[in-house]
Amino acid sequence: MRLIWLLSLSSVAMVLALWAVATGRGWVTPIFLPSPEMVFQEARLVFLSGDLAQDIAMSTKRVFGGYALAALVSVPLGVLMGVWRPAKAIMDPFVSLLRPLPSITWIPMTMLWLGIGESQKIAIVFVGSWIYILLYTIESTKRVDPLLIRAARNLGASDLALMWEVILPGALPGILTGLKVTLAIAWSCVLSAEMIAAQNGLGALIWRAKAWGNLALVLVGMVCISITVLIADWIANRIERLLLPWERNRRV
Repeated sequence: MRLIWLLSLSSVAMVLALWAVATGRGWVTPIFLPSPEMVFQEARLVFLSGDLAQDIAMSTKRVFGGYALAALVSVPLGVLMGVWRPAKAIMDPFVSLLRPLPSITWIPMTMLWLGIGESQKIAIVFVGSWIYILLYTIESTKRVDPLLIRAARNLGASDLALMWEVILPGALPGILTGLKVTLAIAWSCVLSAEMIAAQNGLGALIWRAKAWGNLALVLVGMVCISITVLIADWIANRIERLLLPWERNRRV
């Protein structure tokens, strides 16, 4: 484990060193790529002003609002569609029609329906996330070993016991994987919404910085997004380890 951490830190240090050398020696003009020092100074200024913390908090609030709503809708619906064919037959046409639509295509309609307030940002995260959680949940439910289901049936398990003791534990690893993957998608959704119609948030910060020609501030916003997602992913991994104790020895 220490070797893995050492390799990871070494790779990051090498990239930062190459970046510093390339910008310091003039191989790359600051117009196209500011130096690490410039980015750090810009981050320091916006952090001390308090704006950066506010933007991170607003974006995080919007992401988890829409993401939690999407999970609450899609996980139960996905399990139902995975175990009951009539439900899948009813929903499949709508899933097929909505799946190709990126979240940005919903921005004009949500602005007309909801204005440009917080509910519109949450709605964009929801419509951009729910379909992916649903698909992961359906596939995870369908992949539960049918031998386990038949064995539980033969032992006299009721429908409720079969769902709670066999299907959900069997599908849970795939469902959690889908939730983790979709979290990054949720961030891309909120950023697109904030860039178009928001006064705060990391998306608005990046868009303003672009308009000002401040590429260092753009990079600050991008780094903050990455760090926030990494922290959320770390928390999700810890939750996953608690929920899936039988998977611990199989996961690195």
